[in-house]
Amino acid sequence: MIPQSKLPHLGTTIFTQMSALAQQHQAINLSQGFPDFDGPQYLQERLAWHVAAGHNQYAPMTGVPGLRQAIADKTARLYDHRPDADAEVTVTAGATEALFAAITALVRPGDEVICFDPSYDSYAPAVALAGGVVQRIALQPPAFRFDARALAARISDRTRLVIINTPHNPTATTWPAEDFAALWQVIREREIYLLSDEVYEHICFAPQGHCSALSHPGLRQRSVVVSSFGKTYHMTGWKVGYCIAPAAISAELRKVHQYLTFAVNTPAQLALADMLAAAPEHYLDLPAFYQAKRDHFIRALAGSRLTLLPCEGTYFLLADYAAIADSDDVTFCRWLTTEVGVAAIPLSVFCDGPFPHRMIRLCFAKQNATLDAAASKLCAL
Repeated sequence: MIPQSKLPHLGTTIFTQMSALAQQHQAINLSQGFPDFDGPQYLQERLAWHVAAGHNQYAPMTGVPGLRQAIADKTARLYDHRPDADAEVTVTAGATEALFAAITALVRPGDEVICFDPSYDSYAPAVALAGGVVQRIALQPPAFRFDARALAARISDRTRLVIINTPHNPTATTWPAEDFAALWQVIREREIYLLSDEVYEHICFAPQGHCSALSHPGLRQRSVVVSSFGKTYHMTGWKVGYCIAPAAISAELRKVHQYLTFAVNTPAQLALADMLAAAPEHYLDLPAFYQAKRDHFIRALAGSRLTLLPCEGTYFLLADYAAIADSDDVTFCRWLTTEVGVAAIPLSVFCDGPFPHRMIRLCFAKQNATLDAAASKLCAL
C-alpha cells in the first residue's frame, strides 16, 4: 500500500544531500550548518551529572521550571521584556519543532502566510500541512532588505501570519529596529500574527546588535519568537530550543507541542539551566567568537575569484561565483563537492521562484584549520 503524499513535491533536503555527497567524496563540508568543534565543557559535565543523579524521567510538558525561569531572566536582560516563565515560555525539541507547532497552531485551512525568499526550508511544508498557502516576497541581493511596501501590497483579507528570520539564514543579513517598526505599521490594524525565527540571535555582528521582535511593544503581543540552544552552545545534536509568546498564543501552541513531542530531554534541560545561570558570558561573547571566525575565513578567501557578500549575522557567508563558472548554483555546488572537494549550499533551494544569481552559502562554524583547507581549494579555482 502506498499512501497519498501530503507533501508530494518534497524529497530529501539539500542539506542532507550535500552532506552525503561530501562524505562520499571526502570533501570539506561547509554545506550543512553545524560546527566541527564541541560545546562548553561545563555544559557537558552538567549533563553527565544530571544523568548520574537520576534526572532521567519525563520533564513537564512546557519545560523544566528552572530552565523556563532562566530563559525569562535572559530575555529580560537582553530585550527589556520579561515573559511569564509559566505561561509564555515553552521548551521544544529544537527550534524546528517550535516553528512547526506555532504554524500548526495559528494557520487555518485557506489562510495565507507571507514569508521572504530566500527562506529556510521548513516553513513552507508546515504551512502546507496546516492547510495554508504560502505567499512569497523575494528579497533582492545584495542587501536582501525588507520592503514594507512590498509586504503591504501582498497582504490580503486571508493573510494570517508573517514569518521573518533574523539574523537571516541564508543571506546573513539582520533586521534593524526600523524594519520592525515598519512591519508593525503594516499589520497593526489587522488580525495578523508574527513568527520571528531568531535562532541566530547570539551570532549577530551588526553594530546595533540583535534586534528582537520581543523588544517591540506592539509586535510582541502577537508574536511567537523562536530560539535555539543548539546554535548558541555548539550542540546542534541536542535538539533543544524554545519559544516565547503571549499566554493566549502559547496555550494554543502547547496543544500541538503536547501531542507532537510532549516533553524534551530532561537532563539536557537541567544542564542548560545550569549553564545559563553559571556562565552567561558564553552567549554574550558569542558574537565576537564567530566574528573572528568570519573574518579569518574572509581573509583566507581574499585570493579567490569569489565575490563575498556582507555578513551581519549567522555563521554563513554568501559568495558569488560568477567569475568562476556560468553553471546554475545546484550544478556548481555538486561540481564543487565532487571535483574540488568543498561542499556548499546553492542559494536557489531557499527560493520557490527563479533565483537567477550565481550564489552559494558557505558555513564558517568550523575550526580555523578546516576553513584554511577549504579556502586553499577555493582560491585555486
